[in-house]
Amino acid sequence: MRFPDNFLWGSATASYQLEGAAFTDGRGYTVWDDFCRRPGSILDGSNGDIACDHYHRYPEDVSIMSDIGFGAYRFSLAWSRILPDGTGTVNQKGIDFYNSLIDELLKKNITPCITLYHWDMPYALYRKGGWQNKDSVDWFANYAEVVARAFGDRVKFFITFNEPQCFIGLGHVNGEHAPGNIMSRRSVLEMTHHVLMAHGKAVQAIRSAVPDALVGYAPTSGVACPNTDSSEDIEAARKAYFDLVDQPNYMWNVSWFSDPVFFGNYPEAGLKVFEKDLPDFKPEDFKLISEPIDFYGQNIYNGYSVEADGQGGYRRLSRKPGFARTACGWPVVPECLYWGPKFLYERYKKPIYITENGISCTDSVCLDGKIHDAERIDFLHRYLLSLGKAIEDGVDVKGYFVWSLMDNFEWAKGYTERFGIVHVDYETQKRTWKDSAFWLREMIKSGGAIL
Repeated sequence: MRFPDNFLWGSATASYQLEGAAFTDGRGYTVWDDFCRRPGSILDGSNGDIACDHYHRYPEDVSIMSDIGFGAYRFSLAWSRILPDGTGTVNQKGIDFYNSLIDELLKKNITPCITLYHWDMPYALYRKGGWQNKDSVDWFANYAEVVARAFGDRVKFFITFNEPQCFIGLGHVNGEHAPGNIMSRRSVLEMTHHVLMAHGKAVQAIRSAVPDALVGYAPTSGVACPNTDSSEDIEAARKAYFDLVDQPNYMWNVSWFSDPVFFGNYPEAGLKVFEKDLPDFKPEDFKLISEPIDFYGQNIYNGYSVEADGQGGYRRLSRKPGFARTACGWPVVPECLYWGPKFLYERYKKPIYITENGISCTDSVCLDGKIHDAERIDFLHRYLLSLGKAIEDGVDVKGYFVWSLMDNFEWAKGYTERFGIVHVDYETQKRTWKDSAFWLREMIKSGGAIL
C-alpha cells in the first residue's frame, strides 16, 4: 500500500494545550484560564499556564517535526494572544510570535495549517454572552480578518472551527469543559447556530484577504461501522451515522453540524426532534452558513458497530466483553477510519483531511531512557491501513494529522493523559521521541509502503 505522492502528512496541536506563556506579552485571559481555576474542574488540579512552553521552545519543536518528516503542522491560534479582549486593539507581540512560528515552519518546508478556534474563547467575550450573543458572528469574522491579513501572505490553509460538538456540548450541555456553564437546549441550539454563522462569515473574511486560500471546517464524529459487509448492514450504518435522535448527548452527531455547511439547511429529522426548542432562523442565515469551502476536516478516533434490524432501520450493537481500549478508555476501532471518510465523502462530496487521530497510552521513560509505546504503533498501523483502503476505494482523502505532536495539557484530564508521539517531562520540558515517532518517520518516508 502506498498513499498518494502529494498526500499531506502532519501533526496537530492546540494553543491552550501547548503554548503556555499564559500571561506573557499581552495575551488576554480565556475561558480555559478561568475554568482551570474553578476547584475540581481539572482532574489533577493543573492548568495550561506553562503547558509545554511551546511559546519559548517552538524552534526545537519545529525541528522535531522536520526530523520526523512531517510536511504540515496544524496548530490553533490563541484568539486572546492576538486580540486580548477578543475585539479591538491588536496585540502586536502575539502577531510577532505566530509570524516567527510560521517563518520557522516554512524554513523547514513544513506547510503551516492554521485553526482559528480550538476552544479558548477570550474571557472578555464570554462575559458578553459568548456564543449565545449573536454579535459573536461579527467578533469571530473580525478576528478571522485580522489573522488572514497578518499571515495570509505565507499561510494558505485555514480551518475555522475545531470540534464545535465539544466546545458547545462539553462546555454547555454537561459542563465537563470550559466554560462549564450548563444551559437549556434552546440556548445550546442558539449557540450552535451562531457558531455556524460565524464559520460562514469567517470564510468570507479569509477569502477577501487571501483569495488563493484553502478554507475548511473540522468537526468530529464517532463513526457507525457496519457489523458485516452485507449491503443491509452498510446501509444501516450509513443511516445511523447521519441520524439524529433525541438522547442526552444530542450534540454528538454529524448532520446537525455539517448539513447546514454543505446543504444550506438543518436535517429534517433534527428539526422534528428539536422542534420545541428551536430558535428563530432566517433564510439569509443559511446562505451565510453554506458559504462554499474547499475541504472537510474530520477528527476521528473511534466508532461503534451497527447492524440492520430487518425493518429498514438499524440496531446499535454492544461492545464485546474485554474490547480493546486506550488509556483514557476510548474504544479502539480501526475500521472507523475507513467507514467515516467513505460515508462523509459520499454525502458531502468534498476532499477530506483527517485533522486529528491518535491514542492516549500509559507512556513512561524506561530504564534504557526510551519510550516503548508499542500500543500506539499498533494503533496507528491499524488505523492507517483502514484509511489507505478508503483511498484505494476512491475516497478523496488529502491528508492525515496525528494527534498529537507531543504530550500536552489534555483539557479536563490535565496532564494525566499522554497523546503525543514525543514525550514531555513537564518539570524539565525535555522532549524525547517515543518509538512511535521513529516508526512514523519510516512510514512517512515509505509513503505508507511499510504498512
